[in-house]
Amino acid sequence: MDKVFLFDTTLRDGMQGTGINYTLKDKIEIARRLDETGLDYIEGGFPLANDKEAEFFRVLRREPLSRARLAAFGSTRKPGNKAQSDAHIQALLAAETPVVVIVGKAWQLHVETVLATTAQENLAMIDDSIRTLKKEGREVIFDLEHFFDGWKVHPEYSRSILKTAHDAGADWLVPCDTNGGTLVSEVDSVYKALAGTGWHLGAHFHNDLGVGVANSLCAVENGARQVQGTINGWGERCGNANLCSIAPSLSLKMSFSVGLDLGRLTELSRYVSEKANMIPDRRQPFVGEAAFSHKAGQHADVIQKAQDLQVPGFTRGGMMEHMDPSLVGNTRRILLSELAGKSTVAMKLGKFGTYDKNSKEVSELTRLLKEKESAGYEYEAAEASFELLVLKVLGRYERLFELDNYHLESYKTWDRDSQTVGRIFLTAQGKRSMGASVGVGPVGVLDKALRNALEASFPFVNSLTLTDFSVRVLNADQEASDSRVRVFISWTDGITTWDTVGVHENIIEASWQALVDSFEYYWLVIFQAR
Repeated sequence: MDKVFLFDTTLRDGMQGTGINYTLKDKIEIARRLDETGLDYIEGGFPLANDKEAEFFRVLRREPLSRARLAAFGSTRKPGNKAQSDAHIQALLAAETPVVVIVGKAWQLHVETVLATTAQENLAMIDDSIRTLKKEGREVIFDLEHFFDGWKVHPEYSRSILKTAHDAGADWLVPCDTNGGTLVSEVDSVYKALAGTGWHLGAHFHNDLGVGVANSLCAVENGARQVQGTINGWGERCGNANLCSIAPSLSLKMSFSVGLDLGRLTELSRYVSEKANMIPDRRQPFVGEAAFSHKAGQHADVIQKAQDLQVPGFTRGGMMEHMDPSLVGNTRRILLSELAGKSTVAMKLGKFGTYDKNSKEVSELTRLLKEKESAGYEYEAAEASFELLVLKVLGRYERLFELDNYHLESYKTWDRDSQTVGRIFLTAQGKRSMGASVGVGPVGVLDKALRNALEASFPFVNSLTLTDFSVRVLNADQEASDSRVRVFISWTDGITTWDTVGVHENIIEASWQALVDSFEYYWLVIFQAR
């Protein structure tokens, strides 16, 4: 199979995305995870940008990556200068990376108005910069900035830039859709026009039209053998082409070879999201939580009926999925909602035993599910709470404790911050105990007071972390009644994550339901399984 080299710019172009910030430690850890997962090239950033970028290269010079080739990014020399004395070129050499990415203008409008120089001097800048870097033994990747916009106006000048860079010794020539406004048909036309040159072509696309991945795949179909992109598609404006979609598409759909360990792709996507403190996009193709999720009862029925048709590498048995989710490290999820039929419920019960849609347990759980959802509960995003319902129907549920009462009091005096005092009395493992806490928010105080009351009997409660809390008003349009709220809480113990739900007219009570479900789920399902 033809090899396509994957070039990751998460740590350079990806950092230009809105809300994306990494510490030096984050960048180093992400680079090592990218390396472990099998990326061919990792672009680390611009050494002249700031001290953090410069230190990143110093650290990886002392402790190199094991597989990927590290690249430093910079631009061609300035007009009228010499590459040998140019600060940008010298910074790239000082980074001592095996690969250098150098960007040059490929749109005459930018050459004349931004660089304020001539088309001929631009060619001289490209030639001089690449030759200087090649003399120092670097692999040189030349990124042609605004290439597609320039091609539309003056294709012959665009060709002359490519030829100049090639003749100067550039190892890769990478046309860049810097503005992200190029259509797939235009990409197809350009790469076909460049076919037969013998140049090693790459592809660098942004996603402003939502076709960054499609453009990248089109470029490969027409001869490109390096694709630049970012994990999760983050980057300037609408982002860069998403390597989490490109890599499996090339390998599983187009029969190209990529070095990436696709079985770790979902893990990699979520790892980078965690480092960026970004909530993963659950609807992202291949690696998103919803990528192989099924909500409609009819879909679940088809999946269940076709289980015997499973073949390696392709979920033919599902007949509702385009591939086996395990190939990219993802999993199939059957969602519970008011759309769920007995087939969906029977599949969810499969974790606890053998049931079919005619089982009395399935009928009872289906009835209970619809009853609860009509009251405002939603379980597709709170599967921990649903599993507790399952345990109750199966007679396997045990209370973690018996509540006597809880009491919260919020107060404010003068201009001081408001405060909340909370007390809880409960009985756990036959012993009555009290928990107390003082803080600002009532839900946080309730959580801490509950832990305080339980920690003597169940020390694990202090190892659990509340990672997300969200509230939605369900009937705000009904003026005659109190608003009912739905609370979702997300948790982790550092290994496993789970979500719970509570619903009530009182937000504290809704939160209480979700809190109790969280601790009970961990005790009954996770803790005891270990």
